[in-house]
Amino acid sequence: MSSSTVPVAGSPAADWAASGVVALTGRPDGPVLVPPGRAATRARALIAAFAAGTGRAAALDGAQLLGERAALTGMRRRGAVSVGGRCRLLPTADGWAAVSCARPDDHLLLGALIGDDLDAGNPWPAITEWALTHRGAELAERAELLGVAAAPVRSIEPAPLPAPVTPRPVDGLLVVDFSALWAGPLCAHLLGLAGARVIKVETPDRPDGARRGDPAFYALLHHGHESVVLDPTDPAGRSALTSLVEAADIVIEASRPRALAGFGLDAEAAVERGTVWVSITAAGRGSPRIGFGDDVAAAAGLIAHEPGSGTPVFVGDAIADPLTGLTAATLAMSTPADGRGVLWDVSMTEVVAATLTADAVPPTFRRGDGWFIDAGAEAIRVAGPSARTPAGPAADSGADTARVLASLRIPAP
Repeated sequence: MSSSTVPVAGSPAADWAASGVVALTGRPDGPVLVPPGRAATRARALIAAFAAGTGRAAALDGAQLLGERAALTGMRRRGAVSVGGRCRLLPTADGWAAVSCARPDDHLLLGALIGDDLDAGNPWPAITEWALTHRGAELAERAELLGVAAAPVRSIEPAPLPAPVTPRPVDGLLVVDFSALWAGPLCAHLLGLAGARVIKVETPDRPDGARRGDPAFYALLHHGHESVVLDPTDPAGRSALTSLVEAADIVIEASRPRALAGFGLDAEAAVERGTVWVSITAAGRGSPRIGFGDDVAAAAGLIAHEPGSGTPVFVGDAIADPLTGLTAATLAMSTPADGRGVLWDVSMTEVVAATLTADAVPPTFRRGDGWFIDAGAEAIRVAGPSARTPAGPAADSGADTARVLASLRIPAP
């Protein structure tokens, strides 16, 4: 069954309303807005497929997972500024573009993109002025060359997503997770809930950037996972990384192939040995583009529009991330019936595009103390985002390195 045709029975309006995403969509001083498409319904279908395949996680609501980070951090809708504040929708000479400034050095890269020195504290005025006189295609070309998370907003013709094959229980399987932020860690989190042993791998100079974010959200996704830090520039550390991958049943990563090669890791060789390899990228392993949840979703066409003006606004909080994490989990728990390995090439852009439809978007209205979706025969109350309570703390970076390597009989560097 193709993940692009996972059964999506249910009411899109009701699923959107319950997800918390509608409450996060729109200007702070304006109405909440219903997004286009069926992303919340698909999220519920993906969790149902994951639960059926693994025998675990049936109690989770996939739609509610889309708003968990905002629920834990208290973030609210901000219109053309992302909920997290690090991405903006900017008018260009021929449309709109989503531009992220999320990493500590992104203002330097964005300065190179526009040919100007930017204020690290507020780079947006200069970026906004530049975008107004340049076409989206030029922005995209420069962004890819410089490794900037930015792209024009456009409707993308969805391609078929990778199709899960034979579902299997993952109880007791070894998962090695090289990913960071939200999409990959959510995939690893779900596999952990289904009984897998999850080992999170970081390098000394590149810890997961999410560690600098909300500690409750980080703990929610990483509690119960073992933390290993290895240095791929050190021969002994590089050897340990290779041995760790060789021991894995499932590998999750969110890097471009050349970055993995720099670590001495070969996805194709691992698959030949029987490993399930999950590769999460902005636009596929063959694309140079990088992206984060907000700019990827907007660039793929998942945006809402203000009534009257038609100005685009962000949908939810980095919604491409949880959608991709859910999709990746359903793929990771499936394997060819003959036990061969498989490389799942998961494009965040394609995951988002597959949720979009041409269906009319229902309006919203305010009544009393709440917002409602006008679904014709009924009015559906819009819920705020909600989150589960973390089961406990996450391990400190590298806290389990010696014990994990010893348990797998891998020489310590």
